Amino acid sequence: MRPPNIIYLHSHDTGRYIQPYGHAVATPNMQRLADSGVLFRQAFCANPTCSPSRACLLTGQSAHSNGMIGLAHRGFSMTDYRHHIIHTLHAAGYTSALAGVQHIAHGPDAPTAIIGYHRFLGPPAVAHEKACEFLANPPSQPFFLSVGFFETHREFPPVGADDPPTNCLPPAPLPDTPEVREDMARYKASARIYDRKVGMILDALERNGLADNTLVINTTDHGIAFPRMKCNLTDSGTGVMLILRGPGGFTGGKVVDGMVSQIDIFPTLCELLGITPPAWLEGTSFLPLVRGEKAEVQDEIFTEVNYHAAYEPMRAVRTRQWKYIRRYDGRTRPVLPNCDDGLSKTVWMNHGWADIAPAEEALFDLVLDPDETHNLAGEPRCASVLANLRARLAKWMQETNDPLLASNRIPAPVGAKVNDPDGISPREEPRLV
Repeated sequence: MRPPNIIYLHSHDTGRYIQPYGHAVATPNMQRLADSGVLFRQAFCANPTCSPSRACLLTGQSAHSNGMIGLAHRGFSMTDYRHHIIHTLHAAGYTSALAGVQHIAHGPDAPTAIIGYHRFLGPPAVAHEKACEFLANPPSQPFFLSVGFFETHREFPPVGADDPPTNCLPPAPLPDTPEVREDMARYKASARIYDRKVGMILDALERNGLADNTLVINTTDHGIAFPRMKCNLTDSGTGVMLILRGPGGFTGGKVVDGMVSQIDIFPTLCELLGITPPAWLEGTSFLPLVRGEKAEVQDEIFTEVNYHAAYEPMRAVRTRQWKYIRRYDGRTRPVLPNCDDGLSKTVWMNHGWADIAPAEEALFDLVLDPDETHNLAGEPRCASVLANLRARLAKWMQETNDPLLASNRIPAPVGAKVNDPDGISPREEPRLV
């Protein structure tokens, strides 16, 4: 039997803010994908910044293991692009193509010359159209097609008639103000555009008779581009949508509540396709969750941040009930350039956000405090939990040779562009390393 085709649909900055996760964000095409596939309620990225998140998913490794500790367009890169999943798939007889965003290598020929895709179909503005053209004339061998959307990255489009700000509920943990409501309304307008493009690709699969033997993976890089979300190790920053539909049991409108990381996708595909998993993989196949054989395949999820616009070294471990976050920069004020500019950021800035010192250590009870607002790290009653999570995090850092063990300052590569962490905006002139 012919191996299944794979389509990897990925957006910018969407978190879980789409219709299938219960949000008032109209995404009917992603809803029909979820209704016929499998939706993961507790999926997390490995690094809630754009390039590192994608590199982690595509290599099955943490960011400090694959080398992508910052943004590709700012001069960061992976250590070995042969760890990208397409090379494992090429060896198994697949061909590969990219339409739109890739964000893990920089340069005009990066998709083919650096990453190694067989074909580059076109830039983000026409990615959905080029993907549909590809599906109308598919190759004879099984394919891996990556379709990267610019949506829902800032800047958002204008508010649409279907989503008036007066009817918008701001995302937690932001206040309900006119500015935040307008910001969210603009996000919804971007999500509608994104959903229409996904719908075109799903329709093309049906129209060309490819739907039954194509595994569709629909996900995003990290949380939405609002304060305390993107580039943060709270669940609002690391929680991502993840919907799969296709062969291997990814059908029927199932919902999986077991915790998974995006680094688990690569080993899952290896098991599904009968491919020997490469030795570098750090994740675990989640097929047992899909088949109903287990309730969990992970009892802990690890996440990290290194560079975004500015340096902000953080590590975290998450269990079902607890989250432990550790900062390594000793800062007494937020790294504001790592929050994208927008109406919501302005609201927080106008109310003293810049003067609030981030905690060096934070411990949250995710059952009693799901928004992660009450730091329990100093509570004597939580001392044993804190010690356990510290030990788990230290063990993971040792096993993955985390460079933070040697120094709290991980150097950026020569030529990288890095903002001053004491700045205000990512748009300020960066320093050239």
